[in-house]
Amino acid sequence: MSSRHSTWPVLLCNYNLPPWLCMKRKYIMMTLLIQGPKQPGNDIDVYLAPLIDDLKTLWASGVDVYDAYKKENFILRAMIFCTISDFPAYGNLSGYSTKGKKACPVCEDETHSIWLKNCKKTVYMGHRRFLPAGKRTRAKNDSIWKKRSIMWDLPYWKHLDVRHCLDVMHIEKNVCDSLLGLLLNIPGKTKDGINVRKDMVDMGIRKELGPVETVNRIYLPPACYTLSKEEKIKFCKCLHDIKVPSNYSANIKRLVSMQDCKLLCMKSHDCHVLMTHMIPIAVRGILPEKIRHTITKLCLFFNMIHSKVIDPESLDTWQKEVILTLCELEMYFPPSFFDVMVHLITHIIGEIKACGPVFLRYMYPFERYMGFLKGYVRNRNKPEGSIVEGYASEEVIEFCTSYLEGVKSIGVPQSCHSGKLEGVGGVGMKTLIPSRDELQLAHLLVLKHMTCLGPYVEEHLNVLRSANQGKDEMWYVIRHNKEFASWMKTKVMTNKVDETVKRLGQGPDFKVKSYQGYDINGYTFYTEKQDQKSTMQNSGVTLIASTAEFDRADRSRMLRVAKDSYYGIIQEIWELNYYSFIMPVFKCKWVNNRTGVKVDSHGFTLVDLTSDGYASEPFVLAKQVAQVFYVNDPSKSRYHIVLQGKRRILGVDNVTNEDEYDHFDDLPPFSVGIQPTTNIIEGTTYLRSDHSEGIYVDKPRQTKAVTSSTVTLEAAVKATAAVESTPVAAVIQVLLGGALRS
Repeated sequence: MSSRHSTWPVLLCNYNLPPWLCMKRKYIMMTLLIQGPKQPGNDIDVYLAPLIDDLKTLWASGVDVYDAYKKENFILRAMIFCTISDFPAYGNLSGYSTKGKKACPVCEDETHSIWLKNCKKTVYMGHRRFLPAGKRTRAKNDSIWKKRSIMWDLPYWKHLDVRHCLDVMHIEKNVCDSLLGLLLNIPGKTKDGINVRKDMVDMGIRKELGPVETVNRIYLPPACYTLSKEEKIKFCKCLHDIKVPSNYSANIKRLVSMQDCKLLCMKSHDCHVLMTHMIPIAVRGILPEKIRHTITKLCLFFNMIHSKVIDPESLDTWQKEVILTLCELEMYFPPSFFDVMVHLITHIIGEIKACGPVFLRYMYPFERYMGFLKGYVRNRNKPEGSIVEGYASEEVIEFCTSYLEGVKSIGVPQSCHSGKLEGVGGVGMKTLIPSRDELQLAHLLVLKHMTCLGPYVEEHLNVLRSANQGKDEMWYVIRHNKEFASWMKTKVMTNKVDETVKRLGQGPDFKVKSYQGYDINGYTFYTEKQDQKSTMQNSGVTLIASTAEFDRADRSRMLRVAKDSYYGIIQEIWELNYYSFIMPVFKCKWVNNRTGVKVDSHGFTLVDLTSDGYASEPFVLAKQVAQVFYVNDPSKSRYHIVLQGKRRILGVDNVTNEDEYDHFDDLPPFSVGIQPTTNIIEGTTYLRSDHSEGIYVDKPRQTKAVTSSTVTLEAAVKATAAVESTPVAAVIQVLLGGALRS
């Protein structure tokens, strides 16, 4: 509740639900509320005893429950899948000592730790031991357990592969804070300093980075990870200029202080977005190549583990890769960087193998839930009572909503895209009359992509082939695009056809509705003009399209039909009115795939937004595109890096399978593959040679203890008798201050 009062809720989450429901507030049960003001610590087992008794009953005999669907009773049994908590609570719950030289609960006795006598902290290095090698003997040390956890009273507890899951959210946040603090040398957060430089000298490593004493200050030479002032500005400016789509993340610009070159007030999700997407982009063009490559690999690892679909066969490869990444970091970064949170990265893959993707073990929903509990507090003198009253009232109201019609359930928030998946216009609606040519292009696009018109397309092509024999295939395609709309209009006027086909053949109204913003497919789209007025970027789109390639020598021979990803920016948003239905289309400025799109060695897609192409085909159906956004490439000012937008449509308007819902075949190559590891030893330098902007530290002042235990007022006055008109209080301050400074 505050720095002086700690209240611990114990929450149970029902996993027998779809992924989009199982971690919603409605299905999270607060089983215990451990009262403050002090945390329970290792005595948490005393509070958990009643809950453990209930869990034993649920496992052994079960409870009789009524099934409202089948209208019959059945025996309900339940077991604990795992526990999730932050790392200090991990120790209280499991009984393992998560501090000191054996702090890793997975490695236990085999934890490799080093005590830094100058930094006065324990670090966890030596990750090379995870590389393939002979089996090591296990060292016998003092006990690493503080107690026997009450969880062992559960009969199935000893059979679980993973009992207490690591909190990936806080691991990622702590690693992000350490990485940014080191790169930007943020006071209070940096892992570099005079003490760790002295520790490296004592350890006999990187002696060239040792502190150099001058007259008044101590100079720390620039290490390979030390950024110059110009590089810090470049790094921060890249993050400061990023605009993300709606519902993607917080506004990153607010986190960046360009004046101090620092990142401030970062929450857990901000660190998640930075680690998985933004830091690999911001470090492009700064730092030596090997350092940049290693940092990028670390960020790509976090990007991979947060995927909702993971290939099990790739996990072993990723485990080897992250071990190599940590070994590289040990070569470059100071020892103080490697706290236990960095070490725990090595065990995340093992948990994914046993427990599945980490998104079902996030702490984010539980942090949000605790935010709701804090909102119940009205009497800060009795916070637990306020929470219990608020929680009980909500449970009663939620029970009543099951028997009332037209009442929304509590704890399952309604998506902002509910009812908008088929398309709803947003801001800037107006009616316009486009030119005839533009309207025909948009109408032709609709005709070509309606499945009900497939037989008519084939019929028209056959008519062209029979009437114009001897022409090449490309000629037929061009002629078909020019004449199909008028041919179709005549066809529906002279034949009895389906109502939808008739409306399509007659064409749209010459007046169209235009919007500056549009919601469809779970995305919010803006035009480029609206983007310029907004703090978000919603105008980027990508499309998977099939392209027919003809032989240049013989245009009658089609070589292949290739699927390519096309990238563009929305210029206009139209709704074509076919009287019985509407069709939303986007008019876009597309990037030329041949000259303006490429993929770099790390798997990032780079686009040159000034390389325009496909001006004759500017329109695209709104349902066929996915959202992307563009970030300036710091290393190549001409290019932008493509990042994929986010959407959450599972459970919205009865969508249960996102792949089946999609109106496009696949997403463009945003996933970054595992790159081969370069030789990290040969040619490694630990000192920056391209700049000399090291760190200056003021020398600590010599202090001399005051010999007398007390300084009386009379002695102070006598000692300063020569100083007339000086106040007595000021004299005492001068004398004591002088004694401490001498």
